[in-house]
Amino acid sequence: MIDEDGYRRNVGIILCNQQNKLFWARRANQTGWQFPQGGINAKEAPEEALFRELREEIGLKQHEVKVVGATRGWLRYKLPKRLLRNNSDFVGQKQKWFLLKMLAEDQ
Repeated sequence: MIDEDGYRRNVGIILCNQQNKLFWARRANQTGWQFPQGGINAKEAPEEALFRELREEIGLKQHEVKVVGATRGWLRYKLPKRLLRNNSDFVGQKQKWFLLKMLAEDQ
């Protein structure tokens, strides 16, 4: 969902285990690495998107993590023009980031 300023709403997840090691993953079929993230659906609160993305991307359920913190507001970035589609109002993403502590066994 794109807002009136051209930004897609998104959540980002920083997940640490009991030893405070962070989880990040290699993007499929690419060389880049990133923290899990994903778009927020229409009428979905950022916290709802957080737990949906956590389940979809990592397989963890809400009761298997503890939310330690979150950004207070939105963090915005614009994509480089070479990555934008013609005839689109999309300019970038605005993200809300969450720090989670894993309560489940780390496998």
